[in-house]
Amino acid sequence: MGRLQGKVAIVTGAGCVGPGWGNGRATCWRFAQEGARVFAVDRDLGSMDETLALVREVGGDITAHVCDVTDGDAVQALVQACVAAYGRVDVLVNNVGGPVPGGPVALSEADWQRQLDLNLSSVFLLCKHVIPVMQAQGGGSIVNIASTSGISFTGAAQVGYAAAKAGVIQLTRVVAVEYAPHSIRVNAVLPGQLHTPLVDAVLAGQQSRGDIDTLLRKRQQRIPLPFMGDGRDTANAALYLASDEARFVTGAQLVVDGGMTAKCD
Repeated sequence: MGRLQGKVAIVTGAGCVGPGWGNGRATCWRFAQEGARVFAVDRDLGSMDETLALVREVGGDITAHVCDVTDGDAVQALVQACVAAYGRVDVLVNNVGGPVPGGPVALSEADWQRQLDLNLSSVFLLCKHVIPVMQAQGGGSIVNIASTSGISFTGAAQVGYAAAKAGVIQLTRVVAVEYAPHSIRVNAVLPGQLHTPLVDAVLAGQQSRGDIDTLLRKRQQRIPLPFMGDGRDTANAALYLASDEARFVTGAQLVVDGGMTAKCD
């Protein structure tokens, strides 16, 4: 315990579309368990109710903030609010995202742009406004939640999501090199086909006409390990990268997929 003791962490996408272990919810909970003060961000305050309850159950310090992270002015305001509440930002976890199905013919131009804004521009905007704070205080750690969709075909045509997540991975590498001299580490977690509330609430409808069991079986068939992970696996990877244990790790991609991409390569 105490791997993030005394640190302040912004976690975006801290809410969830339903009960269970989404990436953001699990990250807030694990970080709080390890001593971080958590500034939890989502565009829907109600979606963070379970997150707040879980963190408070373990005695954590958490502040909820409502923000559309595709809006640059709103992102600037959220960073200022975090600094006003806690005095600093030691860790940023960029966790906002979500897929829309379709290749270049089926996907509308509007959905293409929305996918880039949600999955990629949000990461750019948070980095833009958090990095000056980290520079002024002498360092920090940024963890971008990308996806194995950014490095491999994962079973569904979702070209906007895949392209955006590939962009997150390269943004991570470029920013890591630029800001390494300032002791700011930037890394990416690449979750694979986890069983999160998003699967039940959204993806089953997109990919299996609401048949969750069929979708889960298809996803499990791609995974060498005999079980499917959830948001806690993403959170544990983010925890390592955020902590001082990863002090010599920057520009890296940590794949969390039960061996799926190794099997596909």
